[in-house]
Amino acid sequence: MPSRILSAAIVGLDAQIIEVETDVSYGLRCFTMVGLPGKEVEEAKERIGSALKSAGFYSPYSKSQRVLINLAPADLKKQGALYDLPIALGYLLASGQMRFNTEGKIFVGELALDGKLRPIRGALSFSLKAKKYGFSEIILPKQNAPEAALVEDIKVVGAETLGEIADYLKGELDIPSFNLEREKIFEKTISAIDIGWIKGQDYAKRALEIAASGGHNLIMTGPPGTGKTLLAKSICSILPKLSFENSLEVTQIYSIAGLLPENDFLIRTPPFRSPHHTSSDSDNRLTPRQNSAQIEA
Repeated sequence: MPSRILSAAIVGLDAQIIEVETDVSYGLRCFTMVGLPGKEVEEAKERIGSALKSAGFYSPYSKSQRVLINLAPADLKKQGALYDLPIALGYLLASGQMRFNTEGKIFVGELALDGKLRPIRGALSFSLKAKKYGFSEIILPKQNAPEAALVEDIKVVGAETLGEIADYLKGELDIPSFNLEREKIFEKTISAIDIGWIKGQDYAKRALEIAASGGHNLIMTGPPGTGKTLLAKSICSILPKLSFENSLEVTQIYSIAGLLPENDFLIRTPPFRSPHHTSSDSDNRLTPRQNSAQIEA
């Protein structure tokens, strides 16, 4: 009988629930994925086979069977390696190697060949979506547990291996929910560059203080090496701290982009972005014919 495991996909800055359906039947050895899987998703079949053997289960390639994986909705492009875990668990259910309750649970995670779970991007978005749709539990790699636990009223289960998750789902292992002390999250708010570190530049620092306090724009001109970029980066140290809601929004963007620091899971200070000085110039450069066409329009 086909199994059904719930996972999620990143769509822009939001997440969408994905159904991972698995059917196992007798026939020539075959492992097929449908539902617009990307290249990295199709390669999951090789990672899953090795990870299942490392966790003590039978691989899809160990028997004469046809394995069909459907990622629904079928019209949404699936990308990333986060479907490894739900596909592996779906196969274990459909093949009869495990029995567990899937209601109210979301599974995301990348598998290594030895069965270990590797961190993924967008854990905060998945946790927010799980809470919005009334899910009670999200199961993911242990490294992503602190990020997912930023969302209240949802149980976050972080594991290191596929075997741990299998034992947890069978009731043979107790993995406590990851909890955060939200009152202490902002205690170590440190800016990358503090304006107090800059010696001299009194007029420039005074201008930064006025711009930061009044919410004004500021333009700095001068030859290279005079400290314009350093001063611009230091303005984050005198801006007001982000509220918890704003921190979640910025952290969500950084998590999806893969820019979160390795030793931290929450962006607490206003972010600084440094586009290249030619990024807008080359895009806005029009030929005379294009320019005249815009004027006529």
